[in-house]
Amino acid sequence: MTYRLRPISRAEHLAFVAARPSVSHMQVPSWADVKPDWRAESLGWFDEGGQLVGAGLVLLRPLPKLRRYLAYLPEGPVIDWDSADLAQWLRPMLAYLKGRGAFSVKMGPPVVVRRWSAEAVKDAIADPAARRLRDVTATEQEARAFGIADRLRHMGWQQTEPGGEDGFAAGQPRYVFQLPFAGRTMEEVQRDFNQQWRRNIKKAEKAGVKVVQGGYEDLRDFHRLYVETAERDRFIPRPLAYFERMWTALTSEHPDRMRLYLAHHEGEVLAAATMLTVGEHVWYSYGASTSRRREVQPNNAIQWRMMCDAHELGAGVYDFRGITDTLDEGNHLLGLLRFKAGTGGQAVEYLGEWDFPLNRLLHKALGLYMSRR
Repeated sequence: MTYRLRPISRAEHLAFVAARPSVSHMQVPSWADVKPDWRAESLGWFDEGGQLVGAGLVLLRPLPKLRRYLAYLPEGPVIDWDSADLAQWLRPMLAYLKGRGAFSVKMGPPVVVRRWSAEAVKDAIADPAARRLRDVTATEQEARAFGIADRLRHMGWQQTEPGGEDGFAAGQPRYVFQLPFAGRTMEEVQRDFNQQWRRNIKKAEKAGVKVVQGGYEDLRDFHRLYVETAERDRFIPRPLAYFERMWTALTSEHPDRMRLYLAHHEGEVLAAATMLTVGEHVWYSYGASTSRRREVQPNNAIQWRMMCDAHELGAGVYDFRGITDTLDEGNHLLGLLRFKAGTGGQAVEYLGEWDFPLNRLLHKALGLYMSRR
């Protein structure tokens, strides 16, 4: 099979996404509007009969003073990754992007490698000999993923190693935590929560915590808590304008693409979170909370409300997004892993991000620049 690649319209791209149960929120047309510092194009793969069979949102970041670009397909493209001849899909993409001035292409194949049950994660955290999740025997292993990785290496793609002591890569997270919903009632989902989670949900209800769905005008309350969270957890916060742009872009494409939830208690907003939806996949995207009145458990309350709403929307999976790969007790991110694992879901490893240098000199220069940031 020979595939033809060309730019496609937003409408074509959106129709392709809508016909699939699970596509990353970073591979929908509206995500381009969230990233104004990047140029963006929707690309389509067509079979010999002229049918659209693959799609990808590519973001193009210019190098200062040069008309050369880093091309990035976050958590994409959406193609047949099980194809015996991946080159038939990826070769025309590389040729097209090289013609557009790309010096390097980065992509994140949406391919699962391994899964660890919540019980396996709990045991790994308790094991003093375990240093990283990747070194612990997985509950499930996807043999197909190793074949895909071999084919990519054979074509000249280079895997980006998980970066940093905390296990988070520079791009999209390689390790995430997911709660399967497909074929389960919310009563069945909650039965898998640990005792602490169930107790905290009841405690929030008894204390009178009210979780409401917010709108654009409530983003300021969210952002105020988000900045406080950033100071407490030692990360650099995004500006309010980013979330306002994200809201406008995503909800204009689909009213449920982005939702905002706020947990109120005695007239004060104690926690807030954003939720993203594409097809049957729902993500907990950004979370924020104050250090005050934590005893009323607003974070558990807000997550439970979001899970229930996601289930009502027909979600097959509720995705907590990134987790740390480290099992080091001294790492402040380990508490977040414990919190997510308390839901009884699964830690999931994806194939990670892969680079293809089209200009080795510029690609190496970018790597040196990124390593010194």
